[in-house]
Amino acid sequence: MTECTTTAVPFSSLGRREIHADFSGGQITSDAGALLLREADKQIGLVDALDDALPDPRNPALITHPQRGLLAQRIFALAAGCEDLNDHQHLRDDPLWQLATEHPEVDGDATLASPPTLCRLENRVTKASLVRIANALVDMFLAAHATPPEEVVLDFDATDDPVHGHQEQRFFHGYYDAYCFLPLYVFAGDHLLCAYLRPSKIDGAKHSRAILKWLVTRLRQSWPNVRIVVRADSGFCRWRMLRWCDNHDVNYIVGLARNSKLEERLAPARQQAKEAFLADRQAHRVFAEFAYAAKGWDRARRVIGKAEHLPGGDEGKANPRYVVTNLAGDARHLYEDFYCQRGEAENRIKEQQLMLFADRTSCHKFVANQFRVLLAAAAYVLVSHLRRVGLAGTDHATATVQTIRLKLFKVGAWVGKSVRRWSVRMSCGYPWAELFASVAARLRVVRVAGEP
Repeated sequence: MTECTTTAVPFSSLGRREIHADFSGGQITSDAGALLLREADKQIGLVDALDDALPDPRNPALITHPQRGLLAQRIFALAAGCEDLNDHQHLRDDPLWQLATEHPEVDGDATLASPPTLCRLENRVTKASLVRIANALVDMFLAAHATPPEEVVLDFDATDDPVHGHQEQRFFHGYYDAYCFLPLYVFAGDHLLCAYLRPSKIDGAKHSRAILKWLVTRLRQSWPNVRIVVRADSGFCRWRMLRWCDNHDVNYIVGLARNSKLEERLAPARQQAKEAFLADRQAHRVFAEFAYAAKGWDRARRVIGKAEHLPGGDEGKANPRYVVTNLAGDARHLYEDFYCQRGEAENRIKEQQLMLFADRTSCHKFVANQFRVLLAAAAYVLVSHLRRVGLAGTDHATATVQTIRLKLFKVGAWVGKSVRRWSVRMSCGYPWAELFASVAARLRVVRVAGEP
């Protein structure tokens, strides 16, 4: 453990009073909120589930750092804002982190794993282990419901993950104008079900049908009567996927790219929207629906067209959009109140990529980078559970990961340890003390299996 020194650091005096600082304040942490992450994990058993999914080939008699502790150290650190392995060189001596990850003491020393040790963990993961970890994340979603929901909406979306080295499976993507990966995400509300890393030299919908089959099978094993709806943008509009949905009682509403045939079918509605705009210079929407089959489709399907005319120049500007669906209901309602809600999944992806560092795919091996994406996904599951349970009914119930981190995780505290007790003392001036205590109390409640 790091030894404190008392070297004095003088500063300019304030009036007649001298100012001196030193380093004799004892063990101080800047991450007291990691205790909340530990309690959230205790409720849902996430780290234990991942530990069970990942075989450990090491000799138990010769290891200092148990695998469960390595996983907790890595996942909690991502949630707390430590994006790189190098950050763990500073965390390993922090007593609060040793407490949060439940690291065992060996000869009085509880120092956490070093960056090289964590790197070895990432590089020994196999594809079979990745499949088990992916299934464990779905198990977390299933366990979060006390009773089966009537409907589950699966939001499919892809994003770019730029890379700056010579990683396996990295390719140049013309649309993003960069070397990158092309990860696929599936969310159900704020629950993350799938985080799947893909090379970028593929169709954007590649493997989405296989992922959908896997998720539908898992969901219906536990909830046979659940209604499943797939929602995605036009990048996922592939007729084989639509046919599979039609044949397996899965609903869908998927974007459809513009083309001349669709523009022709929507022309009357577009003219109506333009005339309404010219009359009052306000934006107008007119909806139409028709049966349509693109060349190569197996059959015609219901298409909803949105003819929108917006301000812009003397004549305004048209903004048509199209979706294909097998859902019944009013066209405007399906588009505005259901399909457009797909944008919320994009916010969740931003949290995953930008706030939990799923884009830190700098390992050489592709499998190791997929493991990193799943670790970031696990950190998201943990923070999402804390937000959904610990912050329910508060002003922060919809706060982003970054806001939760700044207000609840990055909290300074003095840490003391005796034979019988750990003491974590935060400042009496901490502005979110009441919220912190409330979240801790909610997370400490023993959770009955199946409760949210």
